Amino acid sequence: MQFTSDRKMIYYISLMGFFAIFSTTISKNPVLPLFSQAIGANDTVIGLIAAFSPLAGILFSFPIGTLSDYLGRKWLLIVSGVVFLLAPILYLFITVPFWLIPLRFFHGTATAILGPVISAVIVERFPTTKGEMLGLYSSATLIGRTIAPLVGGIIISYFTFYPGLIPYKLVYIVAAIAAVPVFIMTLMYHEEQSKDLDILGFSVFKNNFITFFSNVQLRATALVDMATYFSFGTLETFLPIFLILKDISAYQIGLIFAIQILIIAGTKPFFGKIADRIDKRIQIVIGLLILGFSIAVMPFFSSFVWFLILSAVFGLGMSLSTVATSAYVGDIAKKEQIGASMGALSSTMDIGQSFGPLVTGIIITVIGYASGFFMSFFVAITVAGVFAFSVRDRNSQ
Repeated sequence: MQFTSDRKMIYYISLMGFFAIFSTTISKNPVLPLFSQAIGANDTVIGLIAAFSPLAGILFSFPIGTLSDYLGRKWLLIVSGVVFLLAPILYLFITVPFWLIPLRFFHGTATAILGPVISAVIVERFPTTKGEMLGLYSSATLIGRTIAPLVGGIIISYFTFYPGLIPYKLVYIVAAIAAVPVFIMTLMYHEEQSKDLDILGFSVFKNNFITFFSNVQLRATALVDMATYFSFGTLETFLPIFLILKDISAYQIGLIFAIQILIIAGTKPFFGKIADRIDKRIQIVIGLLILGFSIAVMPFFSSFVWFLILSAVFGLGMSLSTVATSAYVGDIAKKEQIGASMGALSSTMDIGQSFGPLVTGIIITVIGYASGFFMSFFVAITVAGVFAFSVRDRNSQ
């Protein structure tokens, strides 16, 4: 089969995303808490270490997206490639838990750069098939995210009888090796057109921020991603604990989450293609309602089969919604602010994923799991209503 230049480009970008997300995921799951504990970190410090990676996404995704609009995508991709390569090597020299906090923040900047910049590249290069191409790229990263914990777990288990920190350091060596092709591919990436090196000042970031969040359609779409990842953060944090209470084995819990990730990875290209052909607003609302409903009813079931089904349904809803939100932003954002818009979308996503476990944890502690999981449904239907009202009767396709 002979590929067009554009088809080769999406495979190139997807391969870069696969290795990048594999490298960053294997660096934290499951090795990070085990490594932290092995060098003396308590539960509080471990939680603090884990929180600093998404913080980089919250703080940097929007300004990075804005920078890419003015300075071009290539140089920022190279910076992310350098961070992907250096960070795993730095773990090898860590012996004090608190040094993991700045290191996790540093490592988090790699994905904070890669996510919005690659999304902007895809939206620019594939204006008529952006949904399908975003789906392909997202599926590639999800495959990397799925394989990484399995490989990391196998390495730690196989070398568990080796002394000291050797099993954990071997994992970080593998993460560094996986980052080598990412770095090389960022160097080889060809910018389609050069950008004018405009003078950047605070006013540029301020104006882009105001432009994005004063646009009711863009603001509402960002809320959708925040609500989606509010639910996702809740599910990945508290569902395993809830399933243990229901006497679901660790192996079965792993299978429940693996099926969900495979569903998302397998359906995103298909749902992206659908988003290119139908009204994206309808797809976004349907996806948000499906994922909200599936998490709300989970506390009322107790069998492994039902949890497997509901986890798969949640994955379908998340796939439907997230692939359409990025494509919809690509439709309605100003061409010269695509990077800034994708960065703002990425930042609100990280905010949702951070606040979901925090808010839900408080509710579960005070009231219980049913109310905690229902909170995600309440957020989903509220945001779906706000989104539908905000984008009604607007020619945004």
